[in-house]
Amino acid sequence: MPLTPTRDVFITCAVTGAGDTTSRSDKVPVTPAEIAAESIEAAKAGAAIAHIHVRDPETGKGARDPALYREVVERIRDSGVDMVLNLTAGMGGDLVLGSPERPLPPAADGTDMAGAEERLVHIAELKPEICTLDCGTMNFGEGDYIMTNTPAMLKAMAARIQALGVRPEIEIFDTGHLLLAKWLKDQGLIEDPVMVQLCMGIPWGAPDDIPTLMAMVQNLPADWTFSAFSIGRNQLPYAALALAAGGNIRVGLEDNIWLKKGVLASNGDLVAQAVKIAEGMGSRVLSPAEVRQKLKLERRW
Repeated sequence: MPLTPTRDVFITCAVTGAGDTTSRSDKVPVTPAEIAAESIEAAKAGAAIAHIHVRDPETGKGARDPALYREVVERIRDSGVDMVLNLTAGMGGDLVLGSPERPLPPAADGTDMAGAEERLVHIAELKPEICTLDCGTMNFGEGDYIMTNTPAMLKAMAARIQALGVRPEIEIFDTGHLLLAKWLKDQGLIEDPVMVQLCMGIPWGAPDDIPTLMAMVQNLPADWTFSAFSIGRNQLPYAALALAAGGNIRVGLEDNIWLKKGVLASNGDLVAQAVKIAEGMGSRVLSPAEVRQKLKLERRW
């Protein structure tokens, strides 16, 4: 396969996530004001897209309260700093089984299962340009947590996202998730241009080795737009790898808290490094306006 690096690349910054990173870095934003400020910093550093989760300001844990999303979005829109907003719709599919010997009932701590409509309340209210659709079910970590997205749930969520006029970013964590994405597209539930995020290196999904990445890329339809990332120490190397494979870049504190060994990063730091990598490889970093044109997005503010 010939090397076909992306010449016009966009950068997504995943600013906080829902994982337990707040205990390891005081730079991970928690409150709506902090999340909005980090999104603005990332945009100023060169990220066209801000991928946004919210957290409970009291506990720091991932949340899906529409009021928290509303405050983040309003702060960003009031700032006048342009960026494409990508709100997660992944929350509400969290299943933690009781134990290996007594899996049922599910554990109350960590289980949060909601219906398709409830998982998209903040999307319906705030109408971001993009929201995520986690295209499958998989084990996470070494315990009993399962990210749960059944085919029926995905159909219902994809139909609702389509009706809202929001572009789904299809989150692909393993090869079977790509088949689910193609299945949804074949049913007319995902419109062109299709936007995919290859989420690599997350146990127990697709490993982040080069052959696995290229197998995923080679099985994408030629007219789909993709980004790819890995977690932890491989995040910044993956910025170059995704670019070389013909894709776009994602960085941010959701996936990695380190700038280099022993040095905690901010989102702006990671985006600035991604810009250096892209420009060093001869690529041009796209603005939010150019990304809207590329992905046929309508600016909502």
